Amino acid sequence: MSRKITVIPGDGIGPDIVKSALAILEKAGCDFDYEFVDAGLTALEKTGELLPQATLDAIAKNGVTLKGPLTTPVGEGFTSINVSLRKRFGLYANLRPVKSFKGTQARYDNIDIITVRENTEGMYSGLGQKVSEDGSEAEAMSKITRAGAERIVRFAYDLARREGRKKVTAVHKANILKSTSGLFLKVAREIADEYPDIESAEMIVDAACMRLVMNPEDFDVLVTTNLFGDILSDLCAGLVGGLGMAPGANIGKDCAIFEAVHGSAPDIAGKNLANPSSVILAAVQMLEYLEMPEPAEKITRALAEVIESGDRTTRDLGGSHGTTDFTDAIIERL
Repeated sequence: MSRKITVIPGDGIGPDIVKSALAILEKAGCDFDYEFVDAGLTALEKTGELLPQATLDAIAKNGVTLKGPLTTPVGEGFTSINVSLRKRFGLYANLRPVKSFKGTQARYDNIDIITVRENTEGMYSGLGQKVSEDGSEAEAMSKITRAGAERIVRFAYDLARREGRKKVTAVHKANILKSTSGLFLKVAREIADEYPDIESAEMIVDAACMRLVMNPEDFDVLVTTNLFGDILSDLCAGLVGGLGMAPGANIGKDCAIFEAVHGSAPDIAGKNLANPSSVILAAVQMLEYLEMPEPAEKITRALAEVIESGDRTTRDLGGSHGTTDFTDAIIERL
């Protein structure tokens, strides 16, 4: 019996790049059964809701979801769809790997970094947001719990041990944010003692940003709080050619969502121009999560060969071809 996967094609370029990833999964021999559901603007136009109940039910029922980019309307009182999904399904760990592919326009050719971001707490969670009636003041609340910090730091160390990685760096701002970031750092130090086989380091977030730009080879696994992780993971994507080469996983106890982390790019939607690499690599993350290493390795190798050779690559990769040509080139190698 084949595994059922929830698929959210998404908005803008989402349907095109998700279609590319599904064709590649099929060619790699993955016998999945897909349940297609809507979210974002596409769902809003059809149902009047950004996250219809049918979509939430499918995510919960199937446990694993592959998602294209979604659009949350700005300035209209809508809560971020991604934040809503993370909270509803307890997707506490955001996993953002970046790896150099020869042939990209990246400044570096030796990057292999994973950012492990706490996904449900901290400033990014949006707690206590309010603006005074006269618009002169605004405030929000950042909340860190010991349980949340323990869970994400342990996740990072377990990941490092499982993948044979050598170093985990806890990124914080405990010198200024002595309560919230201070608690995170205290917990990170305690957990580090339980993993003597892995080198542990700690770094203030601003220093980490500078070091990532100057000496990215010093980093292996980063673990940090929600807002810092959001910023650092995009910085890391810039080291390997941008968000088009950066997948993301949101993982909880019983549910996981794998996604392209870039936007929906409505300006090029339907024009067969988008680079599908981000969602292809998200599909690779999904295969690894499902303990299917062979097709994951095959797809990664084929993608790397196409990018390095320049065979039918998209414009952001230095080529002149579109989504379908790029996809066909990968499928031929598979």
